[in-house]
Amino acid sequence: MESEISAPGHLLWAPDEPTMQRSRMAQFMRWLNAKRRERELPSLDSYEALWRFSVDELEEFWGSLWDFFELGPRGSCVLEQRRMPGARWFPGSELNYVARLLEQPADRLALIHHDERGRQASLTHAQLRGRVAGVRRLLVSLGVARGDRVVGYVTNAPEALIAFLAAASLGAVWSSCPPEFGVDSVLDRFRQIAPKVLFACTGYDYGGKHFDRRAEVASLREALPSLEACVFIGAADTSESRAPAGRVFSFDDIASEPGDIPVEKVPFDHPLWILFSSGTTGLPKPIVHGHGGMLLEHLKMLALHSDLGEGDRFFWFSTTGWMMWNYLVSGLHVGATLVLYDGSPGYPDLNRLWRLAAEEKVTYFGASAPFLMACRAAGLAPGQAFDLSALRSVGSTGAPLPVAGFDWVYRAVKPDVWLGSVSGGTDLCTAFVASCPLLPVHAGELQCRCLGADVQAYDASGKPVIGAVGELVIQRPMPCMPVSFWNDPDGRRYRESYFDHYPGIWRHGDWILINERGGATISGRSDATLNRGGVRMGTSEFYRVVEELGPIKDSVVVDTSDAGENGKLWLFVVLRAGHQLDAELTKTIVRALRSKLSPRHVPDEIRAVDDVPRTLSGKKLEVPIKRLLAGARLEDVVNPGTLQNPDALRGLLAAAAAS
Repeated sequence: MESEISAPGHLLWAPDEPTMQRSRMAQFMRWLNAKRRERELPSLDSYEALWRFSVDELEEFWGSLWDFFELGPRGSCVLEQRRMPGARWFPGSELNYVARLLEQPADRLALIHHDERGRQASLTHAQLRGRVAGVRRLLVSLGVARGDRVVGYVTNAPEALIAFLAAASLGAVWSSCPPEFGVDSVLDRFRQIAPKVLFACTGYDYGGKHFDRRAEVASLREALPSLEACVFIGAADTSESRAPAGRVFSFDDIASEPGDIPVEKVPFDHPLWILFSSGTTGLPKPIVHGHGGMLLEHLKMLALHSDLGEGDRFFWFSTTGWMMWNYLVSGLHVGATLVLYDGSPGYPDLNRLWRLAAEEKVTYFGASAPFLMACRAAGLAPGQAFDLSALRSVGSTGAPLPVAGFDWVYRAVKPDVWLGSVSGGTDLCTAFVASCPLLPVHAGELQCRCLGADVQAYDASGKPVIGAVGELVIQRPMPCMPVSFWNDPDGRRYRESYFDHYPGIWRHGDWILINERGGATISGRSDATLNRGGVRMGTSEFYRVVEELGPIKDSVVVDTSDAGENGKLWLFVVLRAGHQLDAELTKTIVRALRSKLSPRHVPDEIRAVDDVPRTLSGKKLEVPIKRLLAGARLEDVVNPGTLQNPDALRGLLAAAAAS
């Protein structure tokens, strides 16, 4: 591990002029400026000017994106009224998320798939369309129509993508969970939306082990009375003692015939998919996104902000339960080839995904910030171990990537790679602070606020600030904001989730600092803030200091000081092999926090634990831990089925109770 780390904001990479001019962002600017000159309007000569135009002139910007990407005829109105919630985009316009895929050349490679056992597969667009057509025919025969829900209990394999596209082509609504979810966690989600058809894998491989899920699938079929059919991916269990209602099909039998894909045009805001919040503190929120909002937003993000297009091979490690799967799927719209991986990113070792990137000549490699930091902690040097000459971009999300993570990418992966640390969420199924091919990369910073995203940092009085940490808000509507929550007819749950704190303004729940050059840093969840003696600090700043200490592998910090006079600042650390939390290590932690943060951020209690509790998407369980330490009951705070490691939470509580 390197002892010297770049200063925050240090310049790590900058695009050269040919790279900038070739970028799709520059192409869009040239196209837009030509349109503006026809109207005798001034040209937009920088990203800052383009961003300002995109948030000040919302209707013109989003209308121009529709035209630039040639989405077909549209109505004259782009946005009925600038209000949140309740913005209605492109009223009267019809499209379908799937239609653009039909325009891709038949012989272009659509996807490459690898799994943990080394099995590989690939599909051209012609082959993909043929399989989608076969699944679509089955859905039609089952009476699936516009608005019906089709769900998947599926791995990140081609079958999941095919089933989703078939459902979407009909105007049906898709939702999915990975098979590592327990039955109760799946039912917490799918019961809310009453699906008509279930696609289910009969097992999956992870960490060198096979997990049979036939019993879980049988339980799901019994507990979902709305189901009329189940399509098995893998051999169905014909020896079941239970016989749930509904017809049974084999995916291989229905997806093997070629054919056309008739596409059902739907209104711009017609539901496309339902994503669910983590559900750590109650039933997961069923977040509905629309066809048009997702298509337009993902074209903007993937083509312009990520500079993806024909010839690219786009990889992002994800399961079907994380929004990054949906985001990855949209790479097909810009002509990229998807690279899918099904299995553990750490089996047989942490080089597994880098080996895949080299083998398949991945040009854009996306992963979570914790994965990149784990590679750094393991001392990996993928750039030396593998041929990553095709790699152009590395993406990071899921948590703030600290300065040390930026340094590691440029030192150990590739010195001239474009690193895009991005932040967004399931709520919008996109990033709104992200990368830009026209801008430099500075250590620890996200490059820019995205086009059309009026992201601001609000101070305690609700005013935008530059150069200071504030609440992350979005001041103007975006087409990718949820159409609704399912079964929320009056919109109350939706409003309470985002608009109660600042009426008419989207409050996302993160701390953000926007600097004078337009870059940004995210410093953790605002409801997990460390507020010590009036000094507020995001948890990511705390982790940056603690996890740079050699003996510490992982950590979680919570502040219960707002719970009353017994409130404390708690730090839980996971130690590397051969280390223990003795007096000397405790002093080292205290000295580091005192000198690099502030004396007020020295923990009241430091405890060693075996593991840090995380959600199934890998996020640290800061807010639920805070509530538990403040006295809440476990059963009232968290559903164990939503956690990667439920035993870790019990271990942490036991460590906190120890004298």
